[in-house]
Amino acid sequence: MKTPSVYLHALGMINALGGNIDEIVPALAATRAPGMANVHTGIGDAFAGSVLAPLDLAPPAALVRYDCRNNRLLLAALAQIAPAIDAARERYGAHRIGVVLGTSTSGIEAAEAAFVYHAQAGQLPENFNYRQMEIGTAAPFAAAALGVQGPAFTISTACTSSAKAFGSARRLLQLQLCDAVVVGGVDSLCELTLQGFASLESTSGVRTNPMSVNRCGINVGEGAAVFLMSRDEAAVRLAGLGESSDAHHISSPDPQGAGAELALREALADAGIGPFALDYVNLHATATRKNDAMEAKLMARVFPDGVATSGTKPLTGHQLGAAGATELGFAWLTLAREDVPLPRHVWDGEADPALPALDLVESERFLSRGAGAQYVMSNSFAFGGSNVSVILAR
Repeated sequence: MKTPSVYLHALGMINALGGNIDEIVPALAATRAPGMANVHTGIGDAFAGSVLAPLDLAPPAALVRYDCRNNRLLLAALAQIAPAIDAARERYGAHRIGVVLGTSTSGIEAAEAAFVYHAQAGQLPENFNYRQMEIGTAAPFAAAALGVQGPAFTISTACTSSAKAFGSARRLLQLQLCDAVVVGGVDSLCELTLQGFASLESTSGVRTNPMSVNRCGINVGEGAAVFLMSRDEAAVRLAGLGESSDAHHISSPDPQGAGAELALREALADAGIGPFALDYVNLHATATRKNDAMEAKLMARVFPDGVATSGTKPLTGHQLGAAGATELGFAWLTLAREDVPLPRHVWDGEADPALPALDLVESERFLSRGAGAQYVMSNSFAFGGSNVSVILAR
């Protein structure tokens, strides 16, 4: 029996570019990210991607124990696709709708604030609940807030968390366990990640500079991106997905990118296309020395004739558990809307002579709208050698 195709119907997003799609689309095109700025941390200032939009959508009274910045980011994104979710619940029933989300921080920021309060007052604040910081909370919280009752679980594999969520969501649909799935990721800024990456000497004190000879590290970011996925035909299809785990090192990628290449080629095979068919790739492009070197060599091997590429983390920060869904969201927008150009690659323009040259999108460019399908891809790589590539088709 032929495996059923799955489609991505609606997108909700919030990040350093803006509080919703209507704000994010023009900001992305103009490479204007108001949330990218210096933030104060416990060990000094850092350059990071903060959400500036008000997070005034609170959990319902029955879920107030889950109220934290991370879950408010999630609620803000979910609200943008609420009509599509409501329609799916009406059509299929709440028990046939699942939720699969990726995160790496959950509500750790709320726990940090609670510990500071405890140090000063000798007790935890009344509004703090352990469930706010529990790593698996995001998906069950979202399911309860949405009133859906299908499978709900959270994936936490560092920077591939929300990219891997798409593979899990697709399996739920293909196995007929769900008729629709809310899928994506969420992460919020916290001292754990800001100080943790600083301790690894992986952060940049200025805007991150991917693929440049002058690259010196990441900017941590926050945000949320969520889709509604189902088997119902729509304009954009999840065409291919590849995953691998090479376990090369706890924090450094395999210099040759063997595991990353396995995931990328598996995604192409899953989509039933060759490298020549891809129109655009959103790079992982963290602007760390080792990641960019690995990814540039990988892209040159797999796409010897070149393909349009860009790294968008200078406009959002590295959102860790939300990065995969956000960057796939940018790729989805180029397929779903003809007015959305390919995301530009923001950097200083000084190429690293040690790396193969890539076709970086540095000026306004749109997907060609020919008679055939268009394909776009997003790469996500994580600590521990976790690798995911996802391909969408129009």
